[in-house]
Amino acid sequence: MADTTTTQEGQVQQKIRIKIKAYDSKIIDGATKTIIDTAERNNSKVIGPVPLPTQISKFSVNRSTFVSKTSQEQFEMRTHKRLIDIINPTPKAIDALMNLNLPSGVDVAIKMM
Repeated sequence: MADTTTTQEGQVQQKIRIKIKAYDSKIIDGATKTIIDTAERNNSKVIGPVPLPTQISKFSVNRSTFVSKTSQEQFEMRTHKRLIDIINPTPKAIDALMNLNLPSGVDVAIKMM
């Protein structure tokens, strides 16, 4: 797969791919909305958000250390993920995206293509 795409006029399109991860689904939805609003305010075309599969990590922990070894508690951690593509961003849009103030607990990875 090529990193850049070519339009019918022969122009090369630049693309920014943003991957967002968080443990809480409400926080990740708010962060995605903030990113999309910022990109659209700066006249960039936005594709997404695309919800990626939620990664579930499960853990079993013994309830007791000595007597009841067969008694266990189960815990799980869910990692929610979203994907956003921004086509032909302006330099003003890139600066605005770099200076965004997102809530804590949200991991954002920005990749220029």
